[in-house]
Amino acid sequence: MLDDRLIDYGRRRRQMVRKALQGRDISDPRVLQAFAEVPRHRFVGRPMWKDAYGDHPLPIGHQQTISQPYIVAKMLQVLELRPEHRVLEIGTGSGYQTAILARLVRQVYSIERIAELARGAQAVLSDIGVLNATVKVFDGTYGWAEMAPYDRIVVSAGAPEVPSPLVDQLAEGGRLLAPVGDATYQTLQLVIRSADGEIERKNGDGCVFVKLVGRYGWK
Repeated sequence: MLDDRLIDYGRRRRQMVRKALQGRDISDPRVLQAFAEVPRHRFVGRPMWKDAYGDHPLPIGHQQTISQPYIVAKMLQVLELRPEHRVLEIGTGSGYQTAILARLVRQVYSIERIAELARGAQAVLSDIGVLNATVKVFDGTYGWAEMAPYDRIVVSAGAPEVPSPLVDQLAEGGRLLAPVGDATYQTLQLVIRSADGEIERKNGDGCVFVKLVGRYGWK
């Protein structure tokens, strides 16, 4: 068995970016750079470090997963993130996407309903030097109203519909992306609030996420 201390994780990370992201349709240079910098292996259990740079989800406990790198990159590219943005993330999970976001925007507010996952994510984020992300334990379907509005909102779990409180917390000119569908298959739905407050919805690629559990999600 390969000793994980001998693995060149930087090389594996670069291979993942080249094959799984650039090799498909991820072209945003800032997104690609963030994925090249964030150590995905740190966000899974040590026995899975050797598998951390495959383009597939991995279990993180509590029937949750760390998402496939490609789908995370696809979502962040669709959001068109800019350095000045304030972002709300629903579903911290392992904290991997949180760390990617933190390299792309000014401030990340992330909500996780499972306290143990939130604590673990915050610990890894702190350990790798992420200072512009705050994790809160709460029902993410309510959003984080006291910090609103947000330039971007990303939902990392599938819901029967986009929770209305999240739409309400989206800034003018803002974008929200969420997987919407049933428990086994969803479509990425992009919600755009125009400068005059009008809401536009666009459906994108199909995907499969764990359930978004909460008051405005799955019960």
